[in-house]
Amino acid sequence: MKPITIALIALIVVATLGLTQVVFTVDQTERAIVLELGRPVGDVALEPGLHFKLPVVQNVVFFDSRILDFDARPEEITTADKKYMNVDSYTKWRIYDPLTFYTKVRSVQGAQARLDDIIRSQLRVAVGRYTLIEVVSHKRLEIMTAVTERSRELLRPYGIEVVDVRIKRTDLPPENARAIYGRMKAERERQARQYRSEGREASARIIAEADKQRAIILADAEKEAEIVRGDGDAQATAIYAEALGKAPDFYDFMRSLEAYRKSFGDNTRFIMTPESQFLRHMR
Repeated sequence: MKPITIALIALIVVATLGLTQVVFTVDQTERAIVLELGRPVGDVALEPGLHFKLPVVQNVVFFDSRILDFDARPEEITTADKKYMNVDSYTKWRIYDPLTFYTKVRSVQGAQARLDDIIRSQLRVAVGRYTLIEVVSHKRLEIMTAVTERSRELLRPYGIEVVDVRIKRTDLPPENARAIYGRMKAERERQARQYRSEGREASARIIAEADKQRAIILADAEKEAEIVRGDGDAQATAIYAEALGKAPDFYDFMRSLEAYRKSFGDNTRFIMTPESQFLRHMR
């Protein structure tokens, strides 16, 4: 290989390496700042596109310009009615001023530490204004709005914009949960005893009313039966009297035959004289 060719190749390699040390690109999802000996160069961050820097003495730091997530650890917070609850929250945030961000917190890890401190304190303040029932029912939106606005105000000087703070979950500490479940169980048992007592009372009233109606029905039926029997006896007596009036001898004869039929059964013995009045129709 000729010396001229080797020199040309070496020149191309050196130029390429030099170009990579001078030219860099910023992606659409990023912002960047140029540092010279550790100090930021310029007053604003670099937008997406092609940029240049001095080799060796300058370097580039890139920051994600998209919305980021910060999932905080659950924290035990006291409510206005002195109840303890575990609050689990997360935060949506972004780096809106990379230059200030780098100067104040340096990195995402530093920003998350600052987010954790400020948002936890604001959650304690906001939740502490309401009772336990209000926090878990209808005041959650107000709490999240207040925490978001106050945290955004406090974190703006760090180049951080808080987009939203949300409460994922609220739980009772284990000891509080056991106490509340115990009270709930006792209340349900009290209601069950009350319902059983009311049921027994209603059952006794129904049974007493049924017994009363039964006694009334039986009394009315017995009254009707006595009336019917009385009417029957009266009609029978009238018939007997009428029959006796029309043919007294025949009536006496038929009554005697009926008495004979009922009296002279199997293995029936009578001891009487032939002149007995009972046997007058046998003669």
